[in-house]
Amino acid sequence: MNQSIVLLTHHHQNVYLMNVLEKFSAVNTLIFDMDGVLTDGSLLVYSGDEWIRKMNVKDGYALQLAVKLGYNVIVVTGSSSLPVAERLQKLGIKQIFQKVLDKKQFILELLEKRGISSTQVMYMGDDQPDLPLLSWVGLSCGPADACRDVLETVDLITAAKGGEGCVREIIEKILRFHQKWHAHIDVAST
Repeated sequence: MNQSIVLLTHHHQNVYLMNVLEKFSAVNTLIFDMDGVLTDGSLLVYSGDEWIRKMNVKDGYALQLAVKLGYNVIVVTGSSSLPVAERLQKLGIKQIFQKVLDKKQFILELLEKRGISSTQVMYMGDDQPDLPLLSWVGLSCGPADACRDVLETVDLITAAKGGEGCVREIIEKILRFHQKWHAHIDVAST
């Protein structure tokens, strides 16, 4: 009896994995939340208006590579950070949208104008405000330390936490699936 349960569970895991891999095939647009995904979600608070956030260099490499390979890379966040936006621009990301309260509505309108369907979109979010967009996209992802509701909603959970390589992990998986992951001498680790 226990063996059949194990086999059934294993079969369902394989079917689930195949369904997720099928979703990789259409992806050409990568959208990321900022705090808790591109950063580790911590804030160092000093006097003044700006908070200090921590980002991962390996995420930066993967973001640059995706941009250079022609993927649409978009960052959408409810918060705002000039230093983070400046770093993302240096990585080649031109589509950075901050202070967005309704991410799903904003992205729906943006992608509709560009003729991009939900099946072509991967979104990675980590918290409650991300849930509507996560349930709309073709491939939904969350970092290992995302909130419980996100972890129960997404198609794929990375082994890495937010700001600790989760962006690199999902970009690498997508690029490897499309056989585009390889060393590029014109992409720096920054």
